[in-house]
Amino acid sequence: MSEVTIRAFAMADWEDVAVLFLLPNCRAGTLQMPYQSRDDIQHKLANPPVGMRRLVAVVDEKAVGFVSLQPFRDRRAHVGSIGIFVHDNYQNRGIGSLLMAAIIDLAENWLNLKRIELQVNTDNPSAIRLYEKFGFEIEGTLRNNAFRDGAYIDAYTMAKVSV
Repeated sequence: MSEVTIRAFAMADWEDVAVLFLLPNCRAGTLQMPYQSRDDIQHKLANPPVGMRRLVAVVDEKAVGFVSLQPFRDRRAHVGSIGIFVHDNYQNRGIGSLLMAAIIDLAENWLNLKRIELQVNTDNPSAIRLYEKFGFEIEGTLRNNAFRDGAYIDAYTMAKVSV
């Protein structure tokens, strides 16, 4: 595999990232819906929530991974929530680890976040291993958290807490 570069998301990346939103494995591991229009995805990427940070993993000038960090406000200003996905054809090649290392560095060393949260489907052992590798711990199970392919699925809430 060619060299992987982690950098800030730019709107020029939107078409590559739109592909990620629609891939079967990426979609199954997230709360994304099938059959999203490219216009809707472009609008979502062009209008992120205030304060959201987004990074991409780039291979051969193509974004093949995406991670976002949404810091909270007020009494939860020390907390952020992340979401991540990697192109189906690039999974299990270390790209998720590179994105996680970069977003955790941003969260802890630049935004002073002390708690990083995420949700992961219980049937996604690869993602769970990735998060545990970076110090995330399962805090609870959300029963029937989402509806996917005609069935309800559970999710874990996981967090990494720094002192």
